[in-house]
Amino acid sequence: MGEIGAIGLFASAAMISLAIAAFGAALAEGRTAEAAMNALWRQPEVAGRIFMFMILALAFMEALALFVFALVFVLVGRVA
Repeated sequence: MGEIGAIGLFASAAMISLAIAAFGAALAEGRTAEAAMNALWRQPEVAGRIFMFMILALAFMEALALFVFALVFVLVGRVA
């Protein structure tokens, strides 16, 4: 396999990993929101604390997806 083929293969793998990371983050964020809504339905008096922890968890999940996004571009820039 030539250099061009290796770069193309690496770019394809990078984009697939980005898609998997985005799908995983979206799935986790949806499940987090579902759990928060369920908790609010059960105990509406602690809505403020549930909301705070839900936002914190969503921020960490989104940060992981953005780190993968940035890492893919850094690695593709080094190879290409």
